[in-house]
Amino acid sequence: MALPVTSLYAALLTLLVLVLANLVSARRGHTGISILHGDDMGLALAIRRHGNLIENLPLALILIGLCEVADLGRAWLHLMGLVLVMARVAHVAGLSAHRPTATLRIAGGVGTQAVMLGAAGWLLWAGA
Repeated sequence: MALPVTSLYAALLTLLVLVLANLVSARRGHTGISILHGDDMGLALAIRRHGNLIENLPLALILIGLCEVADLGRAWLHLMGLVLVMARVAHVAGLSAHRPTATLRIAGGVGTQAVMLGAAGWLLWAGA
């Protein structure tokens, strides 16, 4: 069973995962810190940017995939995918150690949760 829409957004967001993972690795190489963050705030921030994406992305993509299998229209699937991409990029850009209420951080979190809530709600409503 092909999931072309979900596959598109999974591939795009995998690129973001890889970029963030490599930023963590580069920072570890620069600082010489192998485990945790050793009180290096730049490394801690890189770890959290990557970690937050990894914590939220799988379930969001699973929900979009389930909506695709349950025949939610392509326009809706693309809307969810685009919002998810924009939200995850916004969250990365807005995540800061000094501004816990940064607009982009909040927009990223809200956008991600809106996609997940919308997909879960539709699945419940559709009886999928």
